[in-house]
Amino acid sequence: MNYSDQINDAIRNGEFGTASQLIDQYLEVGNLSEEDQTSYTFEKERLRRIRADFTATPDEVLEYVKKYYPEVTPADMERWEAEKSLEFMVIDGKKFYFARAARNLFRIDSKMKLIWQKQHAEDEITSGSGAKLDLDDHNARIINAATITKNIFVEPKRIHIKQSVVVQPDVVPAGEMIKCWIPYPRYIEGRQENIHIIQTFPGKHQLADPYALQRTVYMEKPARAGHPAKFTVEYEFTSHGVFQAIDVQQVTQLKDKESLNKYLEEDAPHIVFTEDLRTLAQEIVGDEQNPYIKAQLLFAWVDNNTPWASAREYSSIPCIPEYALQNHHGDCGIQTLFFITLCRISGIPARWQSGWELQPPDDSMHDWGMIYFEPYGWVPMDVTYGLRTSDDPQLRWFYLSGMDSYRIIFNDDISQPFTPPKQHFRSETVDSQRGEVEWSGGNLYFDKWKWDFEWKILE
Repeated sequence: MNYSDQINDAIRNGEFGTASQLIDQYLEVGNLSEEDQTSYTFEKERLRRIRADFTATPDEVLEYVKKYYPEVTPADMERWEAEKSLEFMVIDGKKFYFARAARNLFRIDSKMKLIWQKQHAEDEITSGSGAKLDLDDHNARIINAATITKNIFVEPKRIHIKQSVVVQPDVVPAGEMIKCWIPYPRYIEGRQENIHIIQTFPGKHQLADPYALQRTVYMEKPARAGHPAKFTVEYEFTSHGVFQAIDVQQVTQLKDKESLNKYLEEDAPHIVFTEDLRTLAQEIVGDEQNPYIKAQLLFAWVDNNTPWASAREYSSIPCIPEYALQNHHGDCGIQTLFFITLCRISGIPARWQSGWELQPPDDSMHDWGMIYFEPYGWVPMDVTYGLRTSDDPQLRWFYLSGMDSYRIIFNDDISQPFTPPKQHFRSETVDSQRGEVEWSGGNLYFDKWKWDFEWKILE
């Protein structure tokens, strides 16, 4: 058995210590391509990141569950683990649960979700389900305004943002330059406009092109012994709600498929057409030929069968849609990549979009996307917000061709390069919402710095 097979077997068996040693030996052997060296070096880093996410002990998880479900039994725990409602890994012979697995149990398992809702009637369970903003009333206004004005971009909101990154003292040697990228809104005609930077700290900065697919503002400053390093950007922009009424009878097959091939193809490592995913897509859409109805079937299936739950860091997951299929849950990014992959398999162009969601007074990092229907073109979609509880079809299916006004769009694709390019591994390999930090000695992972996100809606 060669080194590669030994490493893969060790990882599959949860022998992270052995796998890390084998990777070191493999890298020392030499004769590896630059691509292979990078791949195996990151695989060792991935194991470290998995360990950082799986920290809860069996006793800690059991204690948490007992607070809300005192009659829990060992058989319950075993069943939840088998059903993937309690996420765990055996690492180097010891069982560790995902740090938020206990809370997630009350999001994933239907019986436990009801128990939580009964005891926490005022709390929201998932993104978009219970914030104080009357979201459906807001979306109804978007539908009405779009219908009256014949303009799909309506209900503008002027938003003020201040986002910061604070690096812990002494994680970078004094005098060494700390490099920081903070996400910044893209220019999107009609959708996200009038972007005005107010100030940055430090004042010198490099702003990426307005159309960069993962737009950032870059700053740097030398580390000072005993002092944190703070980076801040402050700006304002205008966000519009979106609604495109879809007449299913008018939806046709793609007329210019070649120009949309990029959004119909695989994009490894996450958008891949595995046999299991192909089979699932075919089971869901059956013999349906209308692209919009196919999208409705896929959207409803993901909404109904992949409950939202807090997720481990994306960089720790080799293939996100496969993870969603095997674990039956995921956060917004996992749900979105799952839906995008199923759409592409089914011949429907779909792509990523993300940033932050605001639901006054709440906010969160969030991922959603865009989907293409002929002859309407690209329209927004958000499978996490899912089907709304309404008898009005336009409101019920709002998030398959519409979007609320409270979004900040940083990203229009996954894993895109920064300006200037990052030299070391990213902390978040898919998205860009919190920021990224590095120095000449390597990347600074999330445990080395904190972020802050402040906002207000302007009149």
